[in-house]
Amino acid sequence: MSYFRIQLVRSAIGLPRRTTDVLKALGLKKRMATVFHAVSPSVAGQIMKVKELVEVQEVDKRLTKQEVHLERKPDPGYYVEKTGVAEFKELRRR
Repeated sequence: MSYFRIQLVRSAIGLPRRTTDVLKALGLKKRMATVFHAVSPSVAGQIMKVKELVEVQEVDKRLTKQEVHLERKPDPGYYVEKTGVAEFKELRRR
């Protein structure tokens, strides 16, 4: 089964009530929020009503909230070989 991955990119401030109601129906409350809906004509129609505000991808599986968060988390640019505590214990043993 495939899903729509819908992410709210633009804010709905100042837009007509009908538009904000469609976003609520999709489950989008905050900017950059991501929701997953099964592919269906009714959801596709809702997406078309707010197509200027959202980014849509078709994906094979839903991601959990934690997986979505980890996707957005940037690479730190470094990695830790040893912690300071481990290094201290190693020096102490010698």
